[in-house]
Order: sequence, then C-alpha cells, then structure tokens
Amino acid sequence: MKHDRINTNGINLHYVAEGEGNLMLFLHGFPECWYSWRKQLPEFARDHHAVALDLRGYNESDKPSESSAYKMSELVADVKGAIEGLGYQRCTLVGHDWGGAIAWNFAYEYPEMLDRLIILNLPHPAKFSQGLRTPQQLLKSWYVFLFQIPYLPEFLIQFDDYKLLETALKGMAVNQEVFSAEDINFYKDAFAKRGAATAAINYYRNIFQAGILEKKWGILEVPTLMIWGEKDIALGKELTYGTEEYVRNLQIRYIPNCSHWVQQEQPNLVNQYIREFIGL
Repeated sequence: MKHDRINTNGINLHYVAEGEGNLMLFLHGFPECWYSWRKQLPEFARDHHAVALDLRGYNESDKPSESSAYKMSELVADVKGAIEGLGYQRCTLVGHDWGGAIAWNFAYEYPEMLDRLIILNLPHPAKFSQGLRTPQQLLKSWYVFLFQIPYLPEFLIQFDDYKLLETALKGMAVNQEVFSAEDINFYKDAFAKRGAATAAINYYRNIFQAGILEKKWGILEVPTLMIWGEKDIALGKELTYGTEEYVRNLQIRYIPNCSHWVQQEQPNLVNQYIREFIGL
C-alpha cells in the first residue's frame, strides 16, 4: 500500500492507495480512519485504483481548529478536490457511517462525478432526519446530543487511555474478536494525535447547523447499493425502510448477526456484495 497526501479544499489529506484502474474512493466513519478499509483495499486494488482517505481531522490528515471547518459543505468539497487531485473526473464512492453521510451529500451535489454509490450502515439523510423525530432513534442517538457539550466529550474519549474507543468498537461488535489489540491500538494512536478528538466531535457539532436535517431531498439518479449490518445498536434497520422513495436505482443487502462495523466484521460478504453490484 502507498501512503501519500493530497491538497484539497485548502488542506492536506492523508490517504492510502493500492492498485490501478478506475478510482474507487473509500470514506471512513467515527471513530476510525483509513484503516477501517484494510480488508477492502487489497480486494478492489485487483482492478481499481483503491484509495482510502483519512477525513479532515482524522489520523494523519490536517486538523483545522475552528468548528465551522467541519460543516458538511467543507467535507463534500474535500471529496471533490480529492477525486480531481488524484487525476480523475469520476469514481465509485464508498462510505461508512460519517463517510456515508458525506457520500450521500456528495452524490446529490455532484452526481455526474459518480459511477456508483455504495453506503454502509448510514441511512439516507431524509430517513435519518425522520428517525431523529422518533423516541426509538432518539434514544439510540443519545451520544449526538452529548457531543454538543464543549470539552466534556473530548475528556471522556481521552480518559483511561482512550478506553471509550475500545468500548465503542468492541462493545458494539457482534464478534468482538474481529478487533485485535493491534487494531484497537491503531485507532487509539490515531485519535491521540493533537486536535484529533475535537476535530472528530466537531462533525457532530455541525449536525444541527445550516438546516441539514430540514433539507428537502429529491430523487437521486446515481445507482446505489446500501449494505446494512442488522445488529447496529446506534442506527436502527428501520431507517433503511422507504429509501427507494429517494433513490431511483437502489439495492439493499442486509447482513444478519452483524454490527455497525460491517466492513470489518463481515469483510468477505461486504466485498462480495460490492463485487456483484459493480459487475466485476
């Protein structure tokens, strides 16, 4: 794998790349980094230029200090600049969790730049907005509101050698053995970089800004695959119901007995479903 940095939207993003061909760009979620795609990059590098970014604020990427630097418009602009900076005009975009949220927004903003859209365990923004109006999902999303508090979330994450990260990763997994001590330490080391904890939480601090949850969503024309681990304790499976109202060409593949960390817990099945979707 090749490690490099790319300038986009006024900042430098670290990325890991492997293979040659059409671009397949991977966007990770919270509290991860490019490493969450370690089981996808070798597979798709066989016939793609497979690239996994560290999103702004994470791991080796730049970490702007101001909270407004983590607005969705900035995150989408990062992706556009990364695609173009890598020498492409189009790609297959794959996103999980926050990476999925960015990918959904990017697809609506720049559909002409996407061949395929693949989303893992992150609902369509309209469905998530609807879900936050239900007691069931509000209880599951309690941490979103905790993260609005200044300073406290950073303290809780950093406390006791980032124990909360280990609890989130292993505690949410159906098969806790999928995360080795080496894996956990990789994520802890990434979060321990100066400014990383605040940057990651600033994503959440911008959720209620600029009317994101009130936005009107049209019909997306980009062919889209959703892969969903059914044992996700943070995002209910019911958030996927009705997505076809917003996506013209949609496939959904559910994976039973699998958690939110779907591409790490069931990598072979995830890779198989992506292969089938892209027709290779």
